[in-house]
Amino acid sequence: MPRALRAIWARMLAGVLACMLHGISWADLPDTIVRIKPGIVAIGSYQRMRAPQFEFSGTGFAVGDGSLVVTNAHVVARTLNDIRLETWVALAPAAGRNDGEIIEATVLETDKEHDLALLKLKNRTLPPLKLGDMAQLREGLRLAMTGFPIGNVLGVFPATHTMLVAALAPIAIPAANGARLDARLIRRLAAGTINIVQLDGTAYPGNSGSPLYDMETGEVYAVLNMTLVKSTKESAITSPSGISYAIPVSFVRELLQQAR
Repeated sequence: MPRALRAIWARMLAGVLACMLHGISWADLPDTIVRIKPGIVAIGSYQRMRAPQFEFSGTGFAVGDGSLVVTNAHVVARTLNDIRLETWVALAPAAGRNDGEIIEATVLETDKEHDLALLKLKNRTLPPLKLGDMAQLREGLRLAMTGFPIGNVLGVFPATHTMLVAALAPIAIPAANGARLDARLIRRLAAGTINIVQLDGTAYPGNSGSPLYDMETGEVYAVLNMTLVKSTKESAITSPSGISYAIPVSFVRELLQQAR
């Protein structure tokens, strides 16, 4: 067989194999969702004398021994009303219902620079999600995300979406002129830029803290962090940008090390 023809056949075979593997990932996703959903919770505050008692803030997922939950730092940044016995809680949804088990939680560690927080569940463990190897994360890989988009409106029903890894981009890009520099950007530039995961999908308020995971294995590669919007969070509901970002799971590992 001529060399040119062999090369053509090799490319065709590679294309067929790639399509088969992609199909396998999609076929595995329903089973993966069933497997990991028990470890994904809605994060919020709880006050027994308030109506409603549960006030939704964002999404979290169990890690480690199952007694720890990862979310975004801004999800649990608000000062609680200790006088009214307000506490942070993780709500594990019941299938098909807009309620579930409320588990008291405390903020164990925070990483404000990477907007991550680690919560400790009180007297309860959940099925933990496995953290993936960031070396396996590549541009063009399609991942799944499960969380509670606009949970305070749509209810605490976990929803799954898929997103393409569009780029591994720096979190801080030097400003074109000094007028655009703020204190946060200066700190990031001084510390050195880190790569975050840029996605081609839209995330809504409530998705903050959602795990971004492999559709076949369920291994978590990143934690959804923010959506590019034109003005406020509310504008994401009517005019989403179609671009989302997630913080690499390597920083979750560092947070777990700090908690030991």
